[in-house]
Amino acid sequence: MKEVAISEFKAKCLALLEQVRRTRKPIRVTRFGKPVAEIVPPSAVMDRDAWIASMKGSFKIVGDIIEPSSDADEWEALRD
Repeated sequence: MKEVAISEFKAKCLALLEQVRRTRKPIRVTRFGKPVAEIVPPSAVMDRDAWIASMKGSFKIVGDIIEPSSDADEWEALRD
């Protein structure tokens, strides 16, 4: 793992973060030769659109999806 002094990290922060993103290799930040932090690449982010469409084609609509599943006579709220 590449080690970078904290002063160098401060001066080149954005470039080092981009390097980690691009190479997918972590960087250890040190202060006086001792580890302070590790900069690691981000974990995979699930695409929201893929998640929403993930169930597409996995079910079949049978019957009327608008009409209630039971008769209106069975509903207590509709009784006189």
